[in-house]
Amino acid sequence: MNFSNKLIGWYQDNKRDLPWRNTVNPYHIWLSEIILQQTRVLQGTPCYLAFLKAFPTIEDLANAPEFKVLKMWQGLGYYSRARNLHFTAKDIVNNFGGEFPKDYRKMLQFKGIGVYTAAAITSFAFDMPYAVVDGNVIRVLSRVFGVSIPSDTSVGKKQFQQLAQELLIEKESAIYNQAIMEFGAMKCKPKSPDCSNCPMQDFCVAYATNSVAELPVKSMKIKVKDRFLHYFLIEQEDNVFLGKRKSGIWIGLYEFPFLEFPIKMNQKQVMQSDEWSQRFLNSTCDVKSVSSEFIHILSHQKIYAQFWQINATGVKLEEYELIPRNSLLEFPVSRLTEKYFETIELG
Repeated sequence: MNFSNKLIGWYQDNKRDLPWRNTVNPYHIWLSEIILQQTRVLQGTPCYLAFLKAFPTIEDLANAPEFKVLKMWQGLGYYSRARNLHFTAKDIVNNFGGEFPKDYRKMLQFKGIGVYTAAAITSFAFDMPYAVVDGNVIRVLSRVFGVSIPSDTSVGKKQFQQLAQELLIEKESAIYNQAIMEFGAMKCKPKSPDCSNCPMQDFCVAYATNSVAELPVKSMKIKVKDRFLHYFLIEQEDNVFLGKRKSGIWIGLYEFPFLEFPIKMNQKQVMQSDEWSQRFLNSTCDVKSVSSEFIHILSHQKIYAQFWQINATGVKLEEYELIPRNSLLEFPVSRLTEKYFETIELG
C-alpha cells in the first residue's frame, strides 16, 4: 500500500469530528481555514461556531460593520485576517453574486486568500485536485520522504508544493488533503511525534535515519522584539479614555492611552520620565493601582505590559474619547487588553 492510500486509511479510522468537515459550503470552509491559520482547533472551534451564528451567510458578513466583525474576532488575534475576511466577503457579494468562483486562479485574486487557502476551498468545497501545503503537510512530507531543503525558501516552497501535488489522489483530493493535515496535527507533531506507533514507520526516511527532530529545516529564524508598554485606564467620574488604533497589527481595535519604553521600568521610573510629564502635562493624577505584568507573545514581538488605573483631572487627550466605564466590553480590543479585563470589575 502506498503513502497516499495508507494516509487515507489512517484518517478514516482516526479523524476528529470537526464542524467544518461536515459541509461543502465554501463560505464555512473559507472561514474555518482563516481561523485555523493562526489558531489551534480547540480555541478556534467555538469561535467558528459563534462567528457563523453572528454572520450565517457571506451576505451577512459583507453587510456587517467592521466594528462588529472585529468584536466577533476578539481573542483570535492576527486581526488582519478578520479585516481581509470582511473585505473579500464584500468583493464576492458585490462582484460575484455572493458565490465563490469554482476557479483556483480567480480564488487567488481575493484579498487574504493565498495558495494554501485557495487549494483548501477548491478541494473541500468543489473536490478539485489542488494539494494543500501548510506547516503540517510540510512536516509530514519532509520527514517521510527525507526532504531537507529549507521550507521557507522559494525553492523549498516550490519543491514541497510539487511533491504534495504528485502524491495527491485526484479523485479523492478532499479526503487526501484532510488526511495529510490531520496526520501532521495528530500524529507527526512538531515535538514528541508518536513514531513508535506510526503507520508510515516502515518507509519514513527521518525515522530510519534518526533525524525526526531535525526536519523540517528552516533557513531563517524569526527575530522577536521585546516591547515594554504601560496602559492607562484614566478615569473621570464614571468615564474612561479610549481610542481607536489607526495603524499597526491592532488597527481598528480600541485601546487605552499608553507609553512605551525601550527597557523595563518600575512605577517610580515611569512617573519620573519625560514621557509621563508630557502625557500628563498640566493635570493632576492619582494612581489607584498598577497591575501585575502581562506577557503577550506575538510572532515577531514579546510584549511586557502593565495597566494603570488613574483618577485624573485636567487631562487632554485629543486622539481619545471619554466613554462610560461600564461599556468597555462593547468595544473590540486586543487579546492583551481582554486578559486585563478578566482581572478587574468593569461594572
